[in-house]
Amino acid sequence: MLNSLTITAPDDWHLHFRDGDMLLETVPATARCFKRAIVMPNLVPPVTTTALALDYKARILSAAGADADFEPLVTLYLTNDTSPEEIRLAKQAGIVASKLYPAGATTNSDAAVKGIASLYPVFEEMQNQGMLLLIHGEVTDSHIDIFDREKEFIDQHMRAITRDFPELKVVFEHITTKDAADFVIASSDNVAATITPQHLMLNRNDLLVGGIRPHNYCLPVLKRNIHQQALRGVVQSGNPKFFLGTDSAPHEKHKKESACGCAGCYSAWSAIELYAQVFEELDALDKLEGFASHHGADFYGLPRNTDTITLERKSWTIPESIKLPNGEDIVPFMAGSAVNWQLAK
Repeated sequence: MLNSLTITAPDDWHLHFRDGDMLLETVPATARCFKRAIVMPNLVPPVTTTALALDYKARILSAAGADADFEPLVTLYLTNDTSPEEIRLAKQAGIVASKLYPAGATTNSDAAVKGIASLYPVFEEMQNQGMLLLIHGEVTDSHIDIFDREKEFIDQHMRAITRDFPELKVVFEHITTKDAADFVIASSDNVAATITPQHLMLNRNDLLVGGIRPHNYCLPVLKRNIHQQALRGVVQSGNPKFFLGTDSAPHEKHKKESACGCAGCYSAWSAIELYAQVFEELDALDKLEGFASHHGADFYGLPRNTDTITLERKSWTIPESIKLPNGEDIVPFMAGSAVNWQLAK
């Protein structure tokens, strides 16, 4: 039995830090093991310009501390007012990606895109500039069942975007279905996807059976077991089109446990350990390094990290709650659960 595992230092290619005092919790939690992170821009107000993105990056670095060896990769929030000129300015400033949210798809997305085809001039400029397009791939039409919204987005939008902009690198974020996995596999090498720990570990039974479990509520919502198994299959295969993106998304406990609970699972303090647990269950620990440390950097065209982390076989329990700087509690993903791997100090 393997008792320790040393891998190239990993990166998180999709997460939410939030802002303000919350950064004092979320940034150190990620920087403890991840060297880089793609930071989502759905703040209030959203990060729609290069200037706002660079200001946000400065706040993240301040929260990380002067001694932290961590690089936040901030992103632009696309709206119907985003211009090709803003894309050029962002690229010149070192911003590597922009995020497409269909309006109303998730937390703080009301200001996002209505009418995706209207952004084609922006996509063309992103293609020209070599900037990645990150897509929350769900339609938001009220008549579409929430469990079908990812597949509908593929049929209505994703096929067209990847066809019309063949040189544009597209990341299908936090995929949840066999349909999405199959689409990515069948697409060109310019299409990839991130996969979260919750969508590898859970299915919709874990959200709904025995009562609604608000701390397992995320968007895109958990799907049927057949979709969970499809995602586990693609990470088990070692396919380089798929890589780590936690979608770690903190919300205060009282906001999750409300009549209209917030979507998101806060996994930062246990993410790499939970991924290791999944890969061990799949008898695929040899594939973890590629998924966590190589595939994302390669797809983004960034250098792989050169240092390493070590995970030790050591059982520990994820805490039931974490105290935030404002005194409120947050319930971490898989709170109270035992984990078999722990990051070595």
